[in-house]
Amino acid sequence: MRIFRYLENLRPYLGVITEGGDTYRLDAPDIMSLVADARISGLSTAAYVERMLGSLSAITAPAESLNLTTPLDAPEVWAAGVTYQRSREARNYEATEGRLDADTFYDKVYDAERPELFMKSTAARTVGPGESVCLRSDSTWQVPEAELGLVLDSSGAIIGYTAGNDMSCRDIEGENPLYLPQAKIWKRSCSIGPFVRLAETVADPYALSIACRIYRDGALVVEETAHTGLLKRKLEDLVSFLKRDNELFDGTVLLTGTCLVPPNQFTLASGDRIEIEIQGIGTLVNTVICADELDTAPIHA
Repeated sequence: MRIFRYLENLRPYLGVITEGGDTYRLDAPDIMSLVADARISGLSTAAYVERMLGSLSAITAPAESLNLTTPLDAPEVWAAGVTYQRSREARNYEATEGRLDADTFYDKVYDAERPELFMKSTAARTVGPGESVCLRSDSTWQVPEAELGLVLDSSGAIIGYTAGNDMSCRDIEGENPLYLPQAKIWKRSCSIGPFVRLAETVADPYALSIACRIYRDGALVVEETAHTGLLKRKLEDLVSFLKRDNELFDGTVLLTGTCLVPPNQFTLASGDRIEIEIQGIGTLVNTVICADELDTAPIHA
């Protein structure tokens, strides 16, 4: 069961796609309100929605044809680094200027008990499906990072799963690890969506295939595939460190790291189309724009 948001006459609505593929409009204003209502009823969110289906208005158009926006306004988006071997290799390549025979701090992070966690984005910096992600003006080596995102409540419970794009500047991060915030955080450097798959409807979150495709001038120039079974750390372990002596807010999203990295010679360009697909969740599509091409309009309509 997947939850989404869409705009109709500039008004946001919440929708659901059932396991059978039917689509309905929900009365709740947002996903966390829906979760709260379900808990008051003593039901899981999926069971609560199932019980309401007979009274909901059907949406006849395919969800993908609607004016989709971020599935929730995540107050904070956090991210985990070096959680996959492929990410470890890429970070080492950046840090050593291509040498693969030297140990680095990324090796220590990969093997340590404590994961790398960092603030990635806020609601104002995060875009949704169909919107543009931005290239940083002072970087010449930028890539998307396809990641499984965890939607959390304030206790750290995993409410659902979504697709995320952790845009990254490989040259800035590789130059000095202390530059990580600048390599990760800027306007429109994060995208999530288009759907949130309710956690109770996912049999095994470590058995999800992930694909990243990049198109330039209509031609496929990058295609990488992997699966969440390659994740070294447990999802609950990442969450436990995130909430340690920290305050979580309902709707916080935690991106769990990337297992897909474009070839080392590749960098994004304005006009590229990024597709991030996670099995059973959906495909997040964004176009790429340079910072100096942005106007002053708000990110969300």
